Amino acid sequence: MGFIRHVVCAMSGGVDSSVAALLLKKRGYSVTGVFMKNWDLLDEHGICSTEKDCEDAYRVCQTLDIPFHQVSYVKEYWHEVFSYLLKEYEKGRTPNPDILCNKHIKFNHFHKYAINTLGADAMATGHYARTSQEDEEVFQQTHTAPPTTLFRDRFEIRNSVRLYKGADLLKDQTFFLSQISQDALRQTMFPLSGLTKEFVKKIAAEAGFHHVLKKKESMGICFIGERNFENFILEYLDSKPGNLVSIEDGTVMGQHKGWFTLTLGQRARIGGQRDAWFVVDKDIATGDVFVGPTTNHLSLFRDTMRTDRFHWIAVDPPPELARTQMMECHFRFIHQMPLTPCTVTLNMDGSVWISLSKPVRALTPGQFAVLYKGDQCLGSGKIIQLGPSEYTLQQGRERLIAAAQHKDKQTPEPVS
Repeated sequence: MGFIRHVVCAMSGGVDSSVAALLLKKRGYSVTGVFMKNWDLLDEHGICSTEKDCEDAYRVCQTLDIPFHQVSYVKEYWHEVFSYLLKEYEKGRTPNPDILCNKHIKFNHFHKYAINTLGADAMATGHYARTSQEDEEVFQQTHTAPPTTLFRDRFEIRNSVRLYKGADLLKDQTFFLSQISQDALRQTMFPLSGLTKEFVKKIAAEAGFHHVLKKKESMGICFIGERNFENFILEYLDSKPGNLVSIEDGTVMGQHKGWFTLTLGQRARIGGQRDAWFVVDKDIATGDVFVGPTTNHLSLFRDTMRTDRFHWIAVDPPPELARTQMMECHFRFIHQMPLTPCTVTLNMDGSVWISLSKPVRALTPGQFAVLYKGDQCLGSGKIIQLGPSEYTLQQGRERLIAAAQHKDKQTPEPVS
């Protein structure tokens, strides 16, 4: 009998990871299911949903007759993800915990646990994504140390594994995987890569996984659950009241409990107003949060941004960008938002400027700018600086016109 490959599958207690484990077993692999516990506080009803999820994952493993393990990353999640989130909120930014959780927990600590502690040949998850590798190639990968310089040696042979969108474009989750390391990607399998969500549900039903099929799709920030975000964040950060200020005329419209309770583009709760007002900008030096009178106010639209050092999934920037410092591709900063054509400029420090083909609503510092070239997810960088809004540019144009008209009036008529 031939050698059977050992694959450790991350189990969340949901339908996707359950079917991923089933498919791996059907392919003849020796599969171990592992449930990760990242958060251990009770929700607003005193219920810890983690226990229910763990129980659901265990039941699936029992049905499949595969070993089940539970591993806790509560401490790591707190230090590497949640503490970082709080610092970002205090700086006026809006971070993305799902991208950070994949980067630091699932495709770092869990990856090392699967390969080094459980002795797996590969790890697998229920993400809707695919790579440039065939399954057998995954098992041939060995650990390679990351580069110590900004970019790798130009003579080194490059054979990076690429990340591509899954077959179900509506469920594609490459956005959330845009910060993972090349080392982890090389040793990861995505069994759902060629499947649609509907077909995955069908497989789950036929396998008798009815207890996971009944569950609601997990949405939003995992550790908040259905709680109000403002109430949740004020449990961890001291309230810092400030003014809600009209972007148009500087009128104080109301008060807020802290700029970190609000994000760009969201509706601002202002009493006594007939029409809705929306958050358009923040000034953390003064504590002022600026608001505009319509959901599509021009102050919400921008077309340029700069990231911090960009994380390229292939480690190096694409050859075209490295050669010319500019590249055409596509951009999104919210999962499932339509891709927007853009031009990327590479800076000497590894950061990038991104210029969009059209202004986009509520570009938000702290979120990740994720880039695509065709079906390939190139990677992402945290947005740290925004270009001027359409409102600012319009005001500038109006001032120039007014100044020109004023100058014309002052110019004396020539004597005939």
